[in-house]
Amino acid sequence: MSQAAVNSKNVASNPSHDQEEIVRSAIQEISHVATLPEITMRIIRLVEDPDSTAQDLNNVITNDPALGARILKVVNSSFYGLPGQIGSINRAIVLLELNALKNVAIAASLAKIFRGGQICPSFNARELWKHSIAVASSTRMLASKASLGLPDEAFLAGLIHDLGIMVEMQARRPKLIEVIETVERDEKVAFRDAETAVLGANHEQFGAALCRAWKFPVCFANVTGHHHRPQEVPDENRTLAALVHVSDVLAGRLQLGYSRTVETTEFDPSLLDLLKLTNKTLEEVEAELPKATEEAADLMQI
Repeated sequence: MSQAAVNSKNVASNPSHDQEEIVRSAIQEISHVATLPEITMRIIRLVEDPDSTAQDLNNVITNDPALGARILKVVNSSFYGLPGQIGSINRAIVLLELNALKNVAIAASLAKIFRGGQICPSFNARELWKHSIAVASSTRMLASKASLGLPDEAFLAGLIHDLGIMVEMQARRPKLIEVIETVERDEKVAFRDAETAVLGANHEQFGAALCRAWKFPVCFANVTGHHHRPQEVPDENRTLAALVHVSDVLAGRLQLGYSRTVETTEFDPSLLDLLKLTNKTLEEVEAELPKATEEAADLMQI
């Protein structure tokens, strides 16, 4: 590992004022480049507002037929397994919790952000999207098999875990290319270490900051900011970040999409204990994951 990477490792866990400024500046820039559509932000605000009604949400979504169609496609898929065919947003709102519908709307909007294409020979944003979908699918399956609940939060958490890389791609593309080329030259250099050496901060920091800017729940900022080190999340909030970490390892083992960001192929026993995951469950999900990823990718087409 280069000395720069070693130095970056030392500062990554103790962000300095300079790092915070680097992250803040990039988030400011991305807000002018590509962010969640305004309608999705309105949906988030409505669901978080205790005074809003289901009719308010219906009015907003029906004003965007394309988003409404994507939401109905997801709601009518085997993903939810709802009885019969749901033909209207109003019916979807009745059958799903508002929070679940909000998560579907966010997921349906995220694909646009990953439309960056091939930025260098060894990196394509679509491959990162495929990796994100694989992690999302795994997180949802693990949450279900371990009876942890929150399937919608689990899927969305997996989908956004590497969102910080999209911040880098949009606000710091030349430096991201330098990071990618660095890790391609030397497989011993971790992606986060290369980021910190080149960019001054890493994708966990950028991702957490973007979640805060978008006013996502704290659990999602914990995932984007700690999916490589969930042990640092407070005990009461660690479950989702730990689930995503395990799923990231699974997707990396199977090389589903761009997996150079994954730092290990081994599972942390303490996290498996926390989540009550057995080797049998992990083997089941690993076997099912390629097909589940393909099915979810069809739903979340770019």
